[in-house]
Amino acid sequence: MLESSVVWFNEIGLGDIPQVGGKNASLGEMVRALSDDGVKVPDGFATTANAYRAFIAANGIEPALRRQLDLFHDGRASLRVTGEALRELFLGGEFPAVIADGIRASYRELSEKAGHPNLPVAVRSSATAEDLPDASFAGQLETFLNVTGERDLLDACRRCYASLFTDRAISYREVKKFDHLEAALSIGVQRMIRADVGGSGVMFSIDTDTGFPGVAVISAAWGLGETVVQGTVNPDKYLVFKALLDQPDCTPIIEKTLGEKARKMVYAKGGSARTRTIDTPDRERQAFVLTDAEIVKLGRWSVIVENHYGRPMDMEWAKDGLTRELFLVQARPETVHSQASGTRFTVSTRTETGPLLVTGVAIGDSIASGVACVIKDPADIEKFVDGAILVTEMTDPDWVPIMTRAAGIVTDHGGPTSHAAIVSRELGVPAVVGTGIATDTLTDGQMITISCAEGDEGYVFEGKLAFETEEIDLGTVPKTRTKVMVNIASPAAAFEWWRLPADGVGLARMEFIINNLIKIHPMALVHPERVTDRAAIRQIEELTRGYMDPKEYFVQTLALGIAKLTAPYHPDPVIVRMSDFKTNEYAHLIGGSVFEHSEENPMLGFRGASRYYDERYREGFALECRAIKQVREKIGFDNVIVMVPFCRTVTEADRVLAVMAENGLVRGESGLQIYMMCEIPANVILAERFATRFDGFSIGSNDLTQLVLGVDRDAEDLAALFDERDDAVKQMIREAIQKAHAAGIKIGICGQAPSNYPDFAAFLVEEGIDSISLNPDSFLKTVGRIAQAERDHDTA
Repeated sequence: MLESSVVWFNEIGLGDIPQVGGKNASLGEMVRALSDDGVKVPDGFATTANAYRAFIAANGIEPALRRQLDLFHDGRASLRVTGEALRELFLGGEFPAVIADGIRASYRELSEKAGHPNLPVAVRSSATAEDLPDASFAGQLETFLNVTGERDLLDACRRCYASLFTDRAISYREVKKFDHLEAALSIGVQRMIRADVGGSGVMFSIDTDTGFPGVAVISAAWGLGETVVQGTVNPDKYLVFKALLDQPDCTPIIEKTLGEKARKMVYAKGGSARTRTIDTPDRERQAFVLTDAEIVKLGRWSVIVENHYGRPMDMEWAKDGLTRELFLVQARPETVHSQASGTRFTVSTRTETGPLLVTGVAIGDSIASGVACVIKDPADIEKFVDGAILVTEMTDPDWVPIMTRAAGIVTDHGGPTSHAAIVSRELGVPAVVGTGIATDTLTDGQMITISCAEGDEGYVFEGKLAFETEEIDLGTVPKTRTKVMVNIASPAAAFEWWRLPADGVGLARMEFIINNLIKIHPMALVHPERVTDRAAIRQIEELTRGYMDPKEYFVQTLALGIAKLTAPYHPDPVIVRMSDFKTNEYAHLIGGSVFEHSEENPMLGFRGASRYYDERYREGFALECRAIKQVREKIGFDNVIVMVPFCRTVTEADRVLAVMAENGLVRGESGLQIYMMCEIPANVILAERFATRFDGFSIGSNDLTQLVLGVDRDAEDLAALFDERDDAVKQMIREAIQKAHAAGIKIGICGQAPSNYPDFAAFLVEEGIDSISLNPDSFLKTVGRIAQAERDHDTA
């Protein structure tokens, strides 16, 4: 079968890469093996490598190919001259009659199947040395969209052959040490999906920033998918948690970020151009491309594809705007994180700061400094200086030769699945993409530092800043009887530290999500009419745009933030503390000054549990409860445990539990556990009574130390007196552990003291604490201390 020049997708599979290349072999594999699982792939056919070689032979191209490549390797011809000469060899050639007839006949049959004469097709290049596990060849070869008619089809096929020798493809093969003459090219001819009036994008079955394998990452834009692949738009971004996709009642979407989507590619009408790029209408810019149901469907397809191929995958999808159907149009191995070690990773930490210039999406997890080389026009590529940081509007495959020589990359446009992002990861070069303003803000020759080591947001600072790099080997982490958990505030940080062998999250602080992601005081969303400051009103309108009810903005953003934070640790417990802002901290939120009063000592004032049932905040607390309920019941993370902070009395505990129940959070219902922070001396003294109301305690050593010793934990001149190891504090902790165990509930601690003081970690082990929750950066060091303390305790 493969001795012929044309084969249908349903006749080929992964074993046919030598004849039809990685892209077409994968399309055939999905058509043959995954159709019964519901994965839809547009029908089509492929030319074979035999047809490519027959074209070369019929046109006598090989001797000239060899001569030109020899001149290039000897330094007697530039890359540009070589590429132009090689492409002309193909563009001037003619297909042998048997091959041309085979392509025409297959195109007519494809058109008849679709019931559409001169069916619009996508004509894609599929090299026999691309889409391999260690080389993506992302965008190196050409694709031609909306091709109609036999004459235009043959012309597009000829141009596909020529694209095997674009400057970027030659450079890429040189870097990857592939033999130019060993590579052959197959052409895929595939029915076009009407994404021009729908949408399209890219999907990975692994987190492209951190390598976390538990999610599918989907980028989406209106129109044809080239804008997403090329990075000319900032697309929507969705994250789907894969482990819950088989739960029919769950919608495990853990991130939905609305992209700008300023431009879209559509079919051209009239003239020689097949496609054109236009401004996206405002209503589409402000709308998500995919519904929740469509996001979940694509997520399920990503799992099916990944399981079939046995490795993380990089896929392209399209949504037909006429039929509303979804299709996969490409699938290839992910080439960066799937090759990385699962037990060793590098952590970079910035130790110096400077003026922040621009921000964008962080690609990679490292830091780099260098001189900014601002290039707006591709014609000026040759002006790039080795070792500089490339600053440009966007990259496409023509930029790869200088991307390999850059210390870092900054772009105005593009998202985490854009060309710049994919190639940067593969090259191991940090990049900050989608800044919007980099080429206008950064100056050519300016010394800058780019940091991609601080979560999913990337930063560009002025100057050369100091940073440290540490290599971490998880293979050396000892096992402990004591549960060792992590304290996490930022959802992005949870993804950065997913490799840590933690037993869950001992403290997830809701305040970070409210302060950094929501930014608005919840009561300002419940009662926007009470906000009179014009600047605050404008900020609230901007942030809540697209939400019919501003309260939904709070609930959805908080729920997604908690869900993203929870995902890397599922199914282990994640203890989410309800909000514990002080009045002065709440007042700093947008619109907050209207709803907060001034206090002499906010640390001991209107905070924690006392707010939840008070009329001044009760409606805001209801939004927090709704978000938790959504995380557990709609998204599906029933491993989330709720924790009540700063609960002063048993009566207050009863009032808080009643308010939570009113808002659908009933202790014991649907397995819901509710913990209490044990951080007030009264919590210890009356621990037996609190234990009948809660499922567990978590010792807050900072507040407990403050209140036992009467030392303001923020007072610099009393810092020497603030010590968790004081005998009075240790006695309180000892008593809390004993009483919790006597009552049959769990008790842990979520403070920094076990990390700072080895003897304090030993004390906790000796007292039999159930869990110790640590900050991620001190996790590995402290686990060793805990393990040693357990060994010492066993031999004592």
